[in-house]
Amino acid sequence: MPPPALIAGLSHTPLQRLSVSHLLDERTSNQSEILVEAAVDTLRSAIIADRAGASRVELCANLNDGGTTPSTGLIGAVRARIRIPAFVLIRPRGGGFVYSHDDMAVMSRDVEVARGEGADGIVTGALDAHGRVDIAMIAQLTEAARELPVSFHRAFDATPDLAQALEMLIGAGVSRVLTSGGAATALEGVATIARLVDQARGRIAVMAGGGIREHNVREVIARTGVSEVHARIGSVSHSATEGSSRALRLRKPFPENENVWEELDEMRMRALIGLAQP
Repeated sequence: MPPPALIAGLSHTPLQRLSVSHLLDERTSNQSEILVEAAVDTLRSAIIADRAGASRVELCANLNDGGTTPSTGLIGAVRARIRIPAFVLIRPRGGGFVYSHDDMAVMSRDVEVARGEGADGIVTGALDAHGRVDIAMIAQLTEAARELPVSFHRAFDATPDLAQALEMLIGAGVSRVLTSGGAATALEGVATIARLVDQARGRIAVMAGGGIREHNVREVIARTGVSEVHARIGSVSHSATEGSSRALRLRKPFPENENVWEELDEMRMRALIGLAQP
C-alpha cells in the first residue's frame, strides 16, 4: 500500500480510496519519478516553474487562447534563465488545427528559430480537413526539428479515432502525445488514456493533460499509468500601473467555437483605406 500522503486530497469513499490505491500499485509500481511539464507563457512563469520543481516547461504565448508560438526573445530569455528543459510550442494562431501552406511555411521557420535559440524540444500538431492527423505536415515539422524530440499537442483529442491517430504519430517519429483521452479533462478521460498507454507499449510517451490540478493529479496517474503529466497552474497577476482608465479595453472575448479565429477582413479594410483618403 502507498503511504497515505500519496493519495491525500482525493475526495472518495474508503472503498474508492482502496480502488485508487490498488490501481496505483498495479499501474505505477515500476515507474520512476513522474515527469511534470508546466505550460507557461512568460519568462517569470518559466522561472517559477523551475523553482517549484517542474521537470520541463512547455513555452508558449497566449495561453488564454490555447497557446501560440512564443517570440524569439522569450525563447532565448527562458533558455538563459532556467535549468530545466524547455519545449517550444509551434502554433501560428489560435482556433482550429487545419493549416494552410502559408501557415506551414511560418511553422517551419518557427521550428528553425526555436532550434537556434536553444529549444530542447518542439510541441506542435496539425489535422487534415477530415480531422485526422496531417501526416505530411507533421513529417515536415519533424524533419525541421532534426534532433529535437517532437510532442503532438491536444489536437490529438480532436481526431475521430484516437487509437489510429496514435499509430500514425508513432509512424511519423513523434516522441510523445499530450491527451485528455478525448474528454474535456484528463480525469474524465482516464479510461481512454489508460488504453492509449497500453497501446503505446513504450513506442511513444503518453502524457496526460487537461484540468490536471493538485486535487486530482495522483488519481489521474493511478488510473492511467502515465509517467508524464502536463498542467497549467495559474493565478491572476496585476500590473503596477495606477490611474488606468476603466473605459480602456484592449482585450476582447474569444469566440465560443474552438475552430474559429480572426483574420483581416479585406473588403472592410479596402473600404476604410478608401474612406480615409482626402
